[in-house]
Amino acid sequence: MPNSQMTPGVAPGRLPTETYSNNFADLHAPLDAHEAAVAADRCYFCYDAPCQTACPTEIDIPMFIRQISTGMVESAAATIFAQNILGGMCARVCPTETLCEEVCVREVAEGKPVEIGRLQRFATDKLMASGVHPFTRAAATGKKVAVVGAGPAGLACAHRLAMQGHDVVVMDGRAKAGGLNEYGIAAYKSVDDFAHREVDWLLQIGGITIEYGKRLGDGMSLVDLSAGYDAVFLAIGMGGVNALSADGDDLGGVVDAVDFISDLRQAGDMSKLAVGRNVVVIGGGMTAVDAAVQSKLLGADTVTMVYRRGKARMAASVYEQELATSKGVRIIYNAQPVAMHGEGAVNEAEFEYTSEADGALKGTGETVRIAADQVFLAIGQTLEGAPDGVAVERGKIMVDDAGRTSMKGVWAGGDCASGGDDLTVTAVAEGRDAAIDIHATLMA
Repeated sequence: MPNSQMTPGVAPGRLPTETYSNNFADLHAPLDAHEAAVAADRCYFCYDAPCQTACPTEIDIPMFIRQISTGMVESAAATIFAQNILGGMCARVCPTETLCEEVCVREVAEGKPVEIGRLQRFATDKLMASGVHPFTRAAATGKKVAVVGAGPAGLACAHRLAMQGHDVVVMDGRAKAGGLNEYGIAAYKSVDDFAHREVDWLLQIGGITIEYGKRLGDGMSLVDLSAGYDAVFLAIGMGGVNALSADGDDLGGVVDAVDFISDLRQAGDMSKLAVGRNVVVIGGGMTAVDAAVQSKLLGADTVTMVYRRGKARMAASVYEQELATSKGVRIIYNAQPVAMHGEGAVNEAEFEYTSEADGALKGTGETVRIAADQVFLAIGQTLEGAPDGVAVERGKIMVDDAGRTSMKGVWAGGDCASGGDDLTVTAVAEGRDAAIDIHATLMA
């Protein structure tokens, strides 16, 4: 595991105190009522709505936008929540630029899509602010389901099961619910403690109990859960971090990006968070972008993202790449880590340039060294502590289209399971769909 000790050059309070609140303000300001009306008026309400097809949770986008345009904002929110109970967070963090908005007819014809994400936030925020929960719990079934993991997949599954009348116990190893939404996204994407407030709102359905400090393998086994509950849903995420496996990866200042982002999300005072003068982020996904941008916002002089393949292969969208460069982050493509250099603490990161042919990556022999007093590793996460009894392949719990694992009575979804992209919205869809199948199985 990389060394996380404080290193020379890594210090808190690099900026004037008042600058932090500006730097970490809401990335996209919410629409007001007039702006929402104007944005909704641009929708063609397509009959065969490609935006809806592109949404992993299949929200009826033309319907909710029409409801906004006719002043029925709470109804619009109900339309969204019927498919995606975490629609408020997804409106903030979903990569709409590569999903619903990318296929919007306005985008194709004019290069400017209907602002679906911001409209979704406008509707969901208004209903949540009213304190009203749009769903009621069905009559109790007498069935009890265990959900392991309080992230997007687990919460979506728990809510749908509770709505259908089942009692649900959600277990999570951390002190707060929310998973990725609470601990794993950039602070400027979810301000004002929204992740926590969304969980509280979701729990208004009733029938859900959350137990903290509980993990599989830590005095709790899948066999025991299966014996004590009518069904089990695993939403344990990807708790492990891939190793860098390069010389010097144990030097001080070489740390996991996910831990850095988690610390940011839980910080009450950004000025107390230490950041280096020269930061290097290794990786090409959303975690890498979030770590790089926030390093710059904390006051780092230089921030460099280094990705081993070309720009088109980056998991982070073009929008996110451009966001990073707009904040002063330099991105180097086609370079892979060779070694970290320093005496006890890192002071340089060495990379070898790469070339790619037919999907195969190889080094060119040419290297470059980059000054670095802090290096964040964002090179992917792994399934940590795969539970006994379920089949695992390529680092994921194997599931069928309904989320069923190889173990009877056990379902899985979210990042830990084989399936779609590792996105919040995909996790919500998988949790919801597994709950539908669990309900059908329990009531058969």
